[in-house]
Amino acid sequence: MSKPENLVTTPYDPRPFFDEMFVNSYSVRSHYQHIFLQFMSMKAGNLSKRQTATMKRMMEEGITFTLYSPDQAEALERTIPFDPIPRIIPRDEWLKLERGLQQRVKALNLFLKDIYHDQCILKEGIIPRKMVLSNCYFRAEMMRLSIPNDVYVTVSGIDLIRDEHGEYFVLEDNLRSPSGFSYLYKSRSIMTHLFPELVFSHSIQDIEISLNVFLSALRRLSPSGKSDPVIGLLTPGCYNSAYFEHTFLAQQMGIQLVEGHDLVVIDHKVYIRGIKGLRQIDVLYRRIDDDFLDPLAFDPNSMLGVAGIMNAYRAGNINIVNAPGTGVADDKAIYAYVPDMIRYYLNEEPILNNVPTYILSRPEERDYVLQHLDEMVVKETSLSGGYGMLIGPSASESELADFRLKIIANPDRYIAQPTIQLSRAPVMMDGQMAARHIDLRAFVIAGESIQVIPGGLTRVALKEGSLVVNSSQGGGCKDTWVTNS
Repeated sequence: MSKPENLVTTPYDPRPFFDEMFVNSYSVRSHYQHIFLQFMSMKAGNLSKRQTATMKRMMEEGITFTLYSPDQAEALERTIPFDPIPRIIPRDEWLKLERGLQQRVKALNLFLKDIYHDQCILKEGIIPRKMVLSNCYFRAEMMRLSIPNDVYVTVSGIDLIRDEHGEYFVLEDNLRSPSGFSYLYKSRSIMTHLFPELVFSHSIQDIEISLNVFLSALRRLSPSGKSDPVIGLLTPGCYNSAYFEHTFLAQQMGIQLVEGHDLVVIDHKVYIRGIKGLRQIDVLYRRIDDDFLDPLAFDPNSMLGVAGIMNAYRAGNINIVNAPGTGVADDKAIYAYVPDMIRYYLNEEPILNNVPTYILSRPEERDYVLQHLDEMVVKETSLSGGYGMLIGPSASESELADFRLKIIANPDRYIAQPTIQLSRAPVMMDGQMAARHIDLRAFVIAGESIQVIPGGLTRVALKEGSLVVNSSQGGGCKDTWVTNS
């Protein structure tokens, strides 16, 4: 491959990982050829100016995330580090992912309906009854409650990774209130405005229409059957780490952004307080956890929710999205059984595989993990965002010892997985291409049909060698393109 004029970098050696752009140091994958040549022809000064303009734009638009660290007394609000080299997924590769994600979300919704009604999968012993009924996210208040269209999970964020062979695996299911939507749309907007020659020289699938798909799914869930229902997005408020996303989605979909104190329940109906009086709300897309949703039903100390909203929900006067109690299906131990759910409810083989997972409440699996702890990724089943996790290969002896004691004391709280060598992609670091590990959060919307937003959010572990991509742990993001051919 000849080197283009104005070269700003040279390709790196992708071994021993699967690299999204490079086959090896001198060979670029066919669907990346054009984007590679475009970046290689950019002058370093021009690229630096564009990256500076990108950060300025993000600051001006308030595209921020609150970063929490045990080493800091106060949380730090910062922009999401954005990398301008897009991730490109060929159409045929995406079609398999799309089918697998649709299959998975369909099975998860059927599982939630089952455990809150007949519990057939528990009676037949496919999933241990105790694992479900004693789960901290299982809500007895949801038993026998009818859900509009049987859609418990309207919107989900499914995390995907690739191993060293390029094979995709599902890493996690995020079903309670998955975050990252706004960064997906803003990433595309930034690329379109600051790197238009890159975007418009490629045929890529549009993502903007998916906001209409999301809005249509919410409207469809109105219990009143109104053609134009009142829809609200319930946010914990401006101090929440994802508040920018809450305001973005409310503005883009034209729905009401509300906090708990903006709502009141009268005669089992929920109303928005306003200058012109009370206005009944039909659908509430909540971005707070179950515990804080209703102080009369869950945590009595909650100041974020709406007293009595669960009574209104049970009366059929409002629909809550995603439904309370969905967290039991994204518990990291329940995750291990999703392939069994697919076989049980759909009579199909899973299209997408799970990462092999050890259930540490099983003595033989626990013993094996304890003997190989330095090779494992250990996760606390009820936590997300990269918290409560041990990455064995990079852990110190004291960290391994501490986690060993935690597992022995409370094995039910943890699962373990072999360390997957996440695929890598190039990012721009000081005018040079550098390899960093990535994953993909795919967003799935269950409305009249199950649709997947083309591409999703590629998250980047910006620290060299790190496998932790979460924004809450300092990760960045990049635009994700699905080609039309």
